[in-house]
Amino acid sequence: MTQILSFVGVDIASASFMACAGAAPWKVTVKPMQFDNVEDGFVSFLDWLKEHNLTTEHTVVCMEATGVYSEGLAYFLYASGYTVAVEPPLSIQRKFPVNASKTDELDCQYIAEYACRYADKLSFWKPRAEILEQVKVLLTTRQHFSVQLTGHKNALHAASRKQVSSDVAKRLHQEMIEQIGKHIKAIDQEIRRLIDSDPTFKQTLLLLLSVPGVGLQLATHLLIAMQDTLDPKTLAAFIGICPIKHESGTSVYSPPTSRHYGPSVLRKLLYLAACSVRTHQKSFQQYFFRKVAEGKHKKLVLNNIQNKILKIACAVVRSQKPYILNYVSVSPMVLKNA
Repeated sequence: MTQILSFVGVDIASASFMACAGAAPWKVTVKPMQFDNVEDGFVSFLDWLKEHNLTTEHTVVCMEATGVYSEGLAYFLYASGYTVAVEPPLSIQRKFPVNASKTDELDCQYIAEYACRYADKLSFWKPRAEILEQVKVLLTTRQHFSVQLTGHKNALHAASRKQVSSDVAKRLHQEMIEQIGKHIKAIDQEIRRLIDSDPTFKQTLLLLLSVPGVGLQLATHLLIAMQDTLDPKTLAAFIGICPIKHESGTSVYSPPTSRHYGPSVLRKLLYLAACSVRTHQKSFQQYFFRKVAEGKHKKLVLNNIQNKILKIACAVVRSQKPYILNYVSVSPMVLKNA
């Protein structure tokens, strides 16, 4: 990558976005300007970049991760040849005074200044494979249907227990349960079809399905998460199952605990996988009861099992070899002396 000379900060909103540019040593070189967050606005923004000689070779465009609001612009800029950095909003907010004024004009300047000062730490964005983006949408849709399915089941159970109930209400809930169940089954089939259409993704999915406790949902979520890294420690921190210390001197101390944010669905599926192997896999079951007998809290031991599953999943993908349940590692020296 060539030397970056200009830093463009973009503050994204639903209907519009504000952009400005700066250079090192930090100063604003192009004043903030507003654009519509639609295709025509993207074209106007590209013309604005060219007008101020902000070339693709020497410019990085930095924006906050705002989900679907920033996605369209990121795709457009990447296709136009620009280097795009998408940073967590909290990372940017922590670098500036909390009591500062907040406007769109100031926000885009803060983002540009952040990109300038931390240019060596920026995580450059590139689009995922189209198949994975479709799978991600399907997984989100499946989660919405799962929540609705649980709601209808609970409502039907409550209506069935009432002394005076409505047959129409119970029938409608039952019909919705059956219909949503069919939708979820169709989503699972489509997810499997999409992944099977790509040999690389298919092979990775099969490797993940060989890991104890890992089913289609968890394997698919891991497949997407592992596109960024195969380091289990990094993934554990991202998911929110990595215990973090909180202590300072002799007066500040709390037991290490996992953070309470991250991809909640993936964290929940890993927890369910840990509960499953604790019950059905002998080695994990022995580990669980041994640690509990040593005085460890049950939730802590389950968290450790989640990390073990994640490490195994990363290992099988890195090695491209499926998990072997009763595998025994033999020292080369033993084989040599045999």
